[in-house]
Amino acid sequence: MVSLRQKRQKKHPWSLWIWTSDLPNAGTDADVCFQVYGEKGKSDEIRLDNKTDNFEQGQVDKFMVELPDLGKLTKLRIWHEKRSPFTGWHLSKATLMKSLTKEKYTFPCERWLDTNEDDNEVVRELPASGDLIAEPLPLIKYRVTVCTGTVSGSGTDASVFLNLIGDQGDTGDRLLVNCKNSMNKFEKGNLDEFIIEAVAIGQIRRVRIGHNGKGGGCGWFLDKVIVREEGQAEAQAVEFPCNRWLDRNEDDGQIVRELVPFSDGQRLYNIDFHIAVKTGNISGGSSDSNVFVKLYGEKGDTGKMMLVVSANNLGNYFEVGRIDIFKVETLDIGQINRLLIGHTNEGMRAGWFLDSVQIMVPVQGKQYMFPSDRWLCEDEADGKTEVEIYPSEILDVEQLINYEITVVTGDMMFAGTNARVFIQIYGDKGKTEVVTLKSRSNNFERNTTEIFKIEAKDVGKVFKIRIGHDGSGIGSGWFLEAVDVKHLIMALVPKEKKKEDKKKKKKKKKDEEDEDEEGGEEMQEVVLTYHFPCSRWLAGGEEDGELVVELQPEDSEELEVSTYEVCIFTGDMLGAGTDANVFINIYGENGDTGERFLKNSDNINKFERGQEDVFIVTAIDLGPLKKLRIRHDNTHAHSSWYLDRVEIVDMKDDTTYYFPCNRWLAVDEDDGQIARELVPVDEAFMRKDEEGTSATLGLEQKSMSTTYTLKIKTGEKKHAGTDANVFAILFGENDDTGIINLKACKTYKNKFERGMINEFTVEAVDLGDLQKILIGHDNSGGSPGWFLDWIKIDAPSQGQRLCFPCGRWLDKGEDDGAIVRDLYPAELQTELYTPFVPYEIKIYTGDVFSAGTDADVFITLYGCKGVCTQQKHLCVNKRERRLYFERGAEDMFIVELEDVGDVIEKIRIGHDNRGTNPGWYLDRVEIRRQLRKGKGSETTIFPCERWLAKSEDDGETVRELVPSDIITQKLLRDGTLKTTETEVEDALETHTYKVSVRTGDMYKAGTDANVFITIYGDLGDTGERKLAKSENNKNKFERGEVDKFSMEAVDLGQVFKIRIRHDNSMMGADWYLDQVEVLDVETEEVYMFLCERWLSTKKEDKCIERTFFVKGYEGERNTDPHFKKMAQAKLGLDKNANKKKKKKKVAAVEDGPIIPYHFTLSTGMDQDASTTARVYIIIIGPNDVETDRLWLDLPEGKNSFTAGAMDHFVCYGTDVGEIKRVELGHNGVTPESCWLVDELSVAVPTKGIKYIFPCKCWLAKDRGDGLTARLFNVLDSNTINIIRKVIYSATVVTGDIQYAGTDTNIFLTVFGANGATEEMLLPKNGDRFERGQEDTFSLEIDDIAPLKKIRVRIDGSGSRPDWFLDKILMRNLTTEEVYLFTYENWLSKTKGPKRTKVCELAAVVDGEEMVEKTTYIIQVQTSDIGGAGTDANVFLIVFGEYGDTGGLALKESTNRNKFERKTKDVFRFPDMLSLGTLSKVRVWHDNKGPGPGWHLEYVDVKDEAMDQTFRFPCDRWLAKNEDDGQIMRELACANNDSIDLSDKTKYEIATTTANTDDASTTENAWIVLEGRKVRSKEFVLENKKKKFQCGATDIFEFSSKHVGEIASICLGHITKDGKKVKNEAFWHVMEVVVTEKELGNKYFFHCDAQIPLASKKDQFLTFESYKSIESFASKVRNLVPVKYEIIVITGDFKSAGTDANVFITLYGVNGDSGKRHLHHKFRNLFESGRTDRFVLEMLDLGELLRVKVEHDNSGSSGGWYLECIEVTNTANSVTTIFYCGKWLDARKADGQIQRVLYPRY
Repeated sequence: MVSLRQKRQKKHPWSLWIWTSDLPNAGTDADVCFQVYGEKGKSDEIRLDNKTDNFEQGQVDKFMVELPDLGKLTKLRIWHEKRSPFTGWHLSKATLMKSLTKEKYTFPCERWLDTNEDDNEVVRELPASGDLIAEPLPLIKYRVTVCTGTVSGSGTDASVFLNLIGDQGDTGDRLLVNCKNSMNKFEKGNLDEFIIEAVAIGQIRRVRIGHNGKGGGCGWFLDKVIVREEGQAEAQAVEFPCNRWLDRNEDDGQIVRELVPFSDGQRLYNIDFHIAVKTGNISGGSSDSNVFVKLYGEKGDTGKMMLVVSANNLGNYFEVGRIDIFKVETLDIGQINRLLIGHTNEGMRAGWFLDSVQIMVPVQGKQYMFPSDRWLCEDEADGKTEVEIYPSEILDVEQLINYEITVVTGDMMFAGTNARVFIQIYGDKGKTEVVTLKSRSNNFERNTTEIFKIEAKDVGKVFKIRIGHDGSGIGSGWFLEAVDVKHLIMALVPKEKKKEDKKKKKKKKKDEEDEDEEGGEEMQEVVLTYHFPCSRWLAGGEEDGELVVELQPEDSEELEVSTYEVCIFTGDMLGAGTDANVFINIYGENGDTGERFLKNSDNINKFERGQEDVFIVTAIDLGPLKKLRIRHDNTHAHSSWYLDRVEIVDMKDDTTYYFPCNRWLAVDEDDGQIARELVPVDEAFMRKDEEGTSATLGLEQKSMSTTYTLKIKTGEKKHAGTDANVFAILFGENDDTGIINLKACKTYKNKFERGMINEFTVEAVDLGDLQKILIGHDNSGGSPGWFLDWIKIDAPSQGQRLCFPCGRWLDKGEDDGAIVRDLYPAELQTELYTPFVPYEIKIYTGDVFSAGTDADVFITLYGCKGVCTQQKHLCVNKRERRLYFERGAEDMFIVELEDVGDVIEKIRIGHDNRGTNPGWYLDRVEIRRQLRKGKGSETTIFPCERWLAKSEDDGETVRELVPSDIITQKLLRDGTLKTTETEVEDALETHTYKVSVRTGDMYKAGTDANVFITIYGDLGDTGERKLAKSENNKNKFERGEVDKFSMEAVDLGQVFKIRIRHDNSMMGADWYLDQVEVLDVETEEVYMFLCERWLSTKKEDKCIERTFFVKGYEGERNTDPHFKKMAQAKLGLDKNANKKKKKKKVAAVEDGPIIPYHFTLSTGMDQDASTTARVYIIIIGPNDVETDRLWLDLPEGKNSFTAGAMDHFVCYGTDVGEIKRVELGHNGVTPESCWLVDELSVAVPTKGIKYIFPCKCWLAKDRGDGLTARLFNVLDSNTINIIRKVIYSATVVTGDIQYAGTDTNIFLTVFGANGATEEMLLPKNGDRFERGQEDTFSLEIDDIAPLKKIRVRIDGSGSRPDWFLDKILMRNLTTEEVYLFTYENWLSKTKGPKRTKVCELAAVVDGEEMVEKTTYIIQVQTSDIGGAGTDANVFLIVFGEYGDTGGLALKESTNRNKFERKTKDVFRFPDMLSLGTLSKVRVWHDNKGPGPGWHLEYVDVKDEAMDQTFRFPCDRWLAKNEDDGQIMRELACANNDSIDLSDKTKYEIATTTANTDDASTTENAWIVLEGRKVRSKEFVLENKKKKFQCGATDIFEFSSKHVGEIASICLGHITKDGKKVKNEAFWHVMEVVVTEKELGNKYFFHCDAQIPLASKKDQFLTFESYKSIESFASKVRNLVPVKYEIIVITGDFKSAGTDANVFITLYGVNGDSGKRHLHHKFRNLFESGRTDRFVLEMLDLGELLRVKVEHDNSGSSGGWYLECIEVTNTANSVTTIFYCGKWLDARKADGQIQRVLYPRY
């Protein structure tokens, strides 16, 4: 991805003073322009606006101008544009001063710029003078002679301008007005002289001359221009030949030309810039003004060029939505870095909306995209009418070179032609495409010489050309005299001494500048000419009637003209002949013959059934023939043609080549192709053919050719379809296919209709990798315009799928008017897979009564170890099904399928039992494949001799066959075929499998649908079989019944899984499948499958197809998408599982850890904002280490990033360290795939960080700056700290008990010593949590280790709400710690002893329980106050060291009437997991019943195991209308002793030395603790008893005053006893952990630094704490009641407000607040644009980490746009801002009605 934004040209401010002379009438009111030249280039033309009082007599005017860096200034050109009387101006001088450096230049003039004074010129060039200039450059007069041609109509009345371009600059465009020798300028045959005065420009290299195209006969034939310096001899003059029209209707239509001083091959020295200008599709966007463009390149600029003659001539230029293409010929300016485009603001509607500019420069091999997307209009936007744009991307395209082709037509009667002439050039590096020679003039008239310039592939040394015409028009016969082909090559040329030699510095190739100073030779470009004499007719009625001829260069001895006799044999079958036109192209090792029309045969009626037609083709000797391509154009009623074979005799040495075909070339037969590529085969194979063994060679041909499947998508736009005839040419690196008429679509009869995907087959031999497609149509039919979306090409034999996007019209009236386009493959859309191989499948139908079938026959091939191909249907359509598989027939199919290895173990063949009499008697199947080594093939025979019929034999329509014999044919060296036949010894046997299916015994468990099963073993599978006939029940699959079926299949080996489905037909199709048992009758092995699941579209996950594994299966199940993704990420695989080509040499990460990345993408709200393209992200770390492309594939059912939506993804990629940049892009290239990205967020949970990138930009080829990928720098993002996560793998074991599995929602909460996670949903993912299964998946869990306990809860939803949980195993993937949680019981409201939906399990590590069991006795004292009691339901949660108890309902009290005034209620909770020391309780009630208000005095909690009671005083109301109206209170524990922290405490310091060779030290270290309160003194870490060894952790203890929270440490490395440092030494310390012993708070410092040894304590390194763990005791100390003020700001736009109930939960370092309802009495809250304030009291949460906001979606308008939330702790006045800026709306964005917000710092 190139970002070209930074290459802006830098400009500097200058002051310009202009002195107008003090003479009468010296002033002017014209606009003055100037241009400055320096040693490093020139400025643009700058206009000085003439305000009323500028440039008045005798005054000085000052202007501020900006100029680029030009080096030392050399000259100034100044002019005005008024040629009328009284606008003359007398300029005294001009001065320029650079504002920054004060360097100053003076340009004296003292002359008139006036049409009536001096030399009548209004332009002056002034050499620079001043302190910096030693000697100003001289002024020189150049005498320019312009010679007009003598052709009729040569003269012009238009205004002619000229620019001389030399080594030291140019003269600028000068109007040629003052002619020295004639009044009427530029008339036919004139030689007009002009004087151009300029500062010396050195050797003149080129002349740009042109006219403005105005006036009647403005066309002009320019012969040449002669330039010499005034006062020099005539002999010194330089001639610039032209000899061409400057006329819009002649030649190439250009009216400006650049001339070079060479007569030979002069057109080769200029290169073509094809400039495509797209006008925006915006009403009023078109312009009538004149548009100009100026290109800036590395080697200079082009000057302003008016775009007046378009190459695609749309009539009216710059119309809305159209693309005008202009060809500009000029010198090579190197790589373009910017362009200036604008218009002259003339005409009625001058304003113009420019969409973009695309510039193709084939000679550079570059294509530039310049997006503009803006108005150039005085009344719109910024009012500019010209703009500088920079390229958004520079693409490499195929590099071409210039060829100049001179065609001489003979001088005889009727020699000329009006037909379309084409040429193709062949060289030793390949061939060019077929190029049409045409220009705007009348071409190829009698006795003319015409020169054409074409851009084509560099073919190296040319050995032949083919030239011809298509015979169109009246009198198309053409007498061609000769052809010259010229191009430039680099060669060593002797250096000339003179300065004015014809040295041409043009394309500076790398080796050009090796110039020897003392003369000698130098590399230079010279013209290489090939002359091809012809002197013959190309006419139907002359000589041999050929319209095409192949020519060789004069004097080439290598090849001679050869004659080929082409014999074409039409097959002998009904309708085999054709009346269409047939074309052939023969390919040899030296090129090809081109496509030749087979016109004259020895038979009057050609290509009739069983006939042989002989044609003569003349061509330059092709060498040994390699292939031929034959096609017909399908033009007549009887066009279908069955071609038997082609034989070609090379008359030179009488060699015969055999090209067998044996196929139809017909739209409605075979595969629908009307073109075939044939390859020659050995005579031995052909002889075998004649012996009547009827061997066909389809396989050999197939394996030498590539079959391409083309899918062509017509766009969804109105009138997108076409009725025209569409054709295509595929270009590969070795060759192209020639024209393919896309006639026979496999899928639709009416092709290319709106929104349709049409499929075609194309076969070609040896194209190599595809490089482009040419696609077009002939513009015929009613509405020929066609909008083509894309073409996808699948080449199975190469194993690749390519996509060629188009997204444009092929319509004369749309876009650029082209109806033929070149398409190139989109790299990011290429898919690679394992290549397929060809199989020749012969099927013999038995010779039995009604043995044939019209059903759809399919086949699957199996190799070893269960490797198999896809199921292949042998017939494409109904017609083929009727044609094949008749009684006694032998049908051959050549198919490309997956390679199954060396041995075909078995095949499965069957049919779908459709059609009349579908029963089929199959005799045998033969499968032939090519040998892997050597020439020849191997045929495997599979005998069957059985019926596949419902009414015959055993009623099966699918059979599995095993091989009986293998026949090998090998071609020996002497050209004979050796055939060997071997019997297959150890073929697999056929087994009978008995399948018992038990339907569950529950309501509506049975089904009447059709059930299908596939059984998989390690040797293969059975394919899908219908369970049709139950052996024991007439009515199958009824509730509680067991149905038995038997099936025959080839031995499967060990059976390990089944796939079972039903088709959901009939009423009551839902089916509860209990179990399946498979018995292998031969081996008597029984395989048990416990299913216990619904197959239903209404129940569970609504699937009617399921896979089950055999009981006790240990192998790979692949249920966790995350582990799959992690494995893929490790392999570097894509979704298409294609190994990716690395874009650039990336610093590869050596198998770093794979971590999850969470992405959220918000799409903008524009109407075109959404995209269906595939989106990817690349994460880039330091030193350009990057992840693979992480593709963000949308979930099923979603096909696009929709406008206004928000999508979440989790991807696994390499850990790149600290993220530096993020690349976001997509693979769409058409305008349809534009995408507006609003925001991207990247979260890295394992690092605890989230980046939010505000994008608000288009990723589109035609929007914004034209890029489909963008790099975002982390510095531009908002960085948010989120909870750091650790990845655990969790294995959940479901019990092996009937109905143990479930589809309910399972929730897990994990508690550790350092906090708890939120409740997480464990996704079912299809097959998890089934009976007897172990499911492993990865979980991202807060960093709370060591784990203490988990809570598992089910919500009782789903079709099977009960679950038997055996155990859960959790493993920390980084530290490998393992925790076991055992339950072995039901979670169910109806089953098991506990009847509970929630359980708590203690962690077991190495057999030891982390928390013990206890009984909690809770005593609740209601106060002695009036109305203190309540009838509401009371709930409570107890919090302690090891988490919390979860919500406890206070139901069973010692008193019958609970919570009465002045009573104590006692509740007992046995079998609880102990929480250790308690910290707080949260108590609340549900406000139900009469008088729910409650005044609570205190709560006592007794832990029986610890025998300790904790008191939680309250003494407050929990009532809506008392106190502060809250019904939830948090109570802190009263018995935690307060520790006085003002006095001393102990610190423990643990240092870890790195584990590298030289990390250790023998000297001392010292440390200082920087606390938030104070700083500690220096502690010396004494090195006694060998401390600080490699890899060791050493512990030191110190007493100190309490420093508060430790923010950073200073570490030093000091010599013992203050000795001097002899030579430098380091101590490499990895980590330091400081523990404050009184409270037990820990602080971690990651150092990984080398600390230098010093003798004083003035050298040290400082490290900041990267994490701290606050101890429980410390947290408990902070629990004091605090009031929090919560301010909620709702978005300020329509419908942003909500009527739903809003809840908030605050999370801080000391825990969470619980879910609190935000409400006020009698207030309408959360209205749009409003700010709502709430005060909630809770125990101090410490630093706030996050808040969770949610609403219940109640009320009429539930959706809510939350702007942000501000939370202020009123105790310490700290405000934390949580920005949201997102919808909480079930119908908008991502549909979430809850958000977790993190603080913005």
